Amino acid sequence: MLRRVLTVSFAGLLTLGLAGCRYAFVPAVPRPVEVTLTPRVTGASLIRSGSTLTVKARVDGRFEPAYLKVQWFDGSRALGEDSVYLDAAQPTATFTLEAPDQGAYRAVLSLGGVVLRQVELYEVQP
Repeated sequence: MLRRVLTVSFAGLLTLGLAGCRYAFVPAVPRPVEVTLTPRVTGASLIRSGSTLTVKARVDGRFEPAYLKVQWFDGSRALGEDSVYLDAAQPTATFTLEAPDQGAYRAVLSLGGVVLRQVELYEVQP
């Protein structure tokens, strides 16, 4: 008799444990996640024309109007910087730098203080 009571009690505990193994997430389909992509620089190029280096860049994506800044480097030596104000109506920029000597040139592009892209032109080994 005691064995039967223990078996029934054990079966009852198992039934309670299995009752908790149901899908309990409500709602069954979660809300869509809204993603805000950061702006990106596309079509950036650094080319030499005579003694002038030229960077052309386009900012794609949603962004608040801000300054696109370029910092010029020859190897690790900073050469200068410039900036252009961009907004949705004007998303492209062109920067130039006089550089008569060959070098390992880099142009770092940042928008609103966030570095977005680096373009390079290696005419000599860095």
